[in-house]
Amino acid sequence: MKTVTDTPHAVRIEENVWIPVRDGTHLAARVWLPMEPPAAGVPAILESIPYRKRDIKRIRDARIHGYFAAHGYASVRVDARGSGDSEGVLTDEYSEQELCDGEDVLAWLAAQPWCNGRVGMIGISWGGFHALQLAARRPPALQGVVTVCASDDRYRDDVHYMGGCLLSDNLSWASTMFAYSSLPPDPAIVGDRWRELWHQRLEGSGLWLTEWMRHAHRDDYWRHGSVCEDYSAIRCPVMAVSGWADGYSNAVFRLVENLDVPCKGLIGPWSHLYPHLGQPGPAIGFLQECVRWWDEWLGSGGTGVMDEPRLRVWLQDGVEPQATTYRYRPGRWVAEPGWPSPNVRLSPWALDAHRRLVPAEEVDAPPEADPLTLQSPLSVGLLAGKWCSFGSAPDHPYDQREEDGGSLVYDCRPLEERLEILGAPELELEIAVDQPVAMLAVRLSDIASDGKATRVTYGLLNLCHRDGHESPVPLEPGERYRIRVPLNHAAHGFAPGHRLRVSLSTSYWPLAWAPPQPAAVTVWPQSLRLHLPVRAADPAIDAQLADFDDAESAAAPAWETLRRGESNWLIERDLGRESTTLHVINDQGRWYIPEVDLAVTVNGEEWYGYHGDDFGSLHSEVRGRRELERGDWRIRTETRTLITCDVDHFHVHATLDAWEGDERVFSRIWKESVPRLLR
Repeated sequence: MKTVTDTPHAVRIEENVWIPVRDGTHLAARVWLPMEPPAAGVPAILESIPYRKRDIKRIRDARIHGYFAAHGYASVRVDARGSGDSEGVLTDEYSEQELCDGEDVLAWLAAQPWCNGRVGMIGISWGGFHALQLAARRPPALQGVVTVCASDDRYRDDVHYMGGCLLSDNLSWASTMFAYSSLPPDPAIVGDRWRELWHQRLEGSGLWLTEWMRHAHRDDYWRHGSVCEDYSAIRCPVMAVSGWADGYSNAVFRLVENLDVPCKGLIGPWSHLYPHLGQPGPAIGFLQECVRWWDEWLGSGGTGVMDEPRLRVWLQDGVEPQATTYRYRPGRWVAEPGWPSPNVRLSPWALDAHRRLVPAEEVDAPPEADPLTLQSPLSVGLLAGKWCSFGSAPDHPYDQREEDGGSLVYDCRPLEERLEILGAPELELEIAVDQPVAMLAVRLSDIASDGKATRVTYGLLNLCHRDGHESPVPLEPGERYRIRVPLNHAAHGFAPGHRLRVSLSTSYWPLAWAPPQPAAVTVWPQSLRLHLPVRAADPAIDAQLADFDDAESAAAPAWETLRRGESNWLIERDLGRESTTLHVINDQGRWYIPEVDLAVTVNGEEWYGYHGDDFGSLHSEVRGRRELERGDWRIRTETRTLITCDVDHFHVHATLDAWEGDERVFSRIWKESVPRLLR
């Protein structure tokens, strides 16, 4: 990534500005401004997140917000209530309080003498959700949004659930926020109040995980903040961005389809990262695209951004599965005029008399074959990768052949010509189950001529949710059901000589929590229909695509690496004890920021395990450590969260310990049980 210094404006930085909100709380902001703004002011760009502007995100923030200020915008990074240097206590994600705070911050920005009253919002993940949710409340100053790696539906497509199945990322993410919310504000900003504010957080933030787990179905808790409840509420332009290795790409298609305001969608090969940092590559000049977007909706317009196709995606070519993070995914940029696209048609595939996948028109309705019964081992899912890749660890799905050994698989013949898909495949079939609670995982893979299997996309369905997520009902053992399993959207080109494979399994641990007991699923093969979104290339539209600029950013402050981090995934199988553990290392190391004279340590580890084929032995544990040090001021917090289970409950055991210097100043233990509720 190129660091640019030749920009339209010199920039000045206000290290900390206090923004008052309606209940008297003050939120901390860092502000980047053009050195000599016009008398009428400039538009402002807001990013509000709970990730510590002063230290942990300082380097990242400077590159982004310094860039926007250098191109004529006031760019503002706010610590959400109860995080970083802001006052208050953060008790959950996307609360009504947080949204009220956001409205107040927008109004405050619009009223500043350096602002002309027009404000845009940008954010990735939490910040992307926050921007969409505020757009749906129509604050007068908000004129445009860039939302990255976020969802319109908090239950259907967020870190908590997928197809009604409880995701392990639910624990991973809860533990991340457990650690973030345990840290104090910086005494250099808040003065002697830092200890009082810190202990308010330690006492009041709580254990978010159990709150999320209690809401097993799509109820009012998840409807709050889900803008899909009323797309028409959003009246400002939206740019929606994600990546195929991210967990949030489905939402881009829904936003482009359902918003009736100017909307553009962009999906690259990336993980959960801003696209100028994009891994896997190619990274793009995303900040330049943002400036074009701001110029169009906050500036004088005339950029032509809406003359371009509404949806642009990276159509990936087949690639060998790798045992590490992909650095680059080969493919090409393609575009569609909107979504649904006239260039994409659903092509049904079925099984022929030899149980091979073929286009449905080639099947002459052969006599119904005998059903097949599947009961997968718990090992299916160990090579699934992470629901949401962060690009730094080997967290992509690996070669699927081992996973297929515990699955029911159907292949097509080697393709005679290239086949491209764009959209969400869906599997339809008839099943019966021998337990009242069961799940089905469906994978679509690209099989190379040497047999290596690369997962293209997948879907999960808690079969109790077969008729919807609001009011699931148990299965009647032995009863025959026709179900549909939607898979995640994908853009992929299957090469001639390759084969498509559909794989079915009854577990997918640890990506998703397994059912309470082993369940055998009986499948009637001749009922199977795979609906593929086949794309016919539109050379006229694809030819319109200009290349993206190379990635660039503003300069980052100096920092020094004190200890290098490590990111890795380790699988340990103890055959003597019949135990299996996935160990995830997420150690970001230790670094020093001279600008604020602060050393920062961020470390996390995760374990997911089971014994034999005992579904009651599933357990997951996450530990986090955070350290801040400046001279004699030394802060350390350690968090630990453990989930175990039995047939009826999940059991959560969590601890939080905080040290000031060598003295432990806070310690708390949580022990809670949560009903499984058909999970």
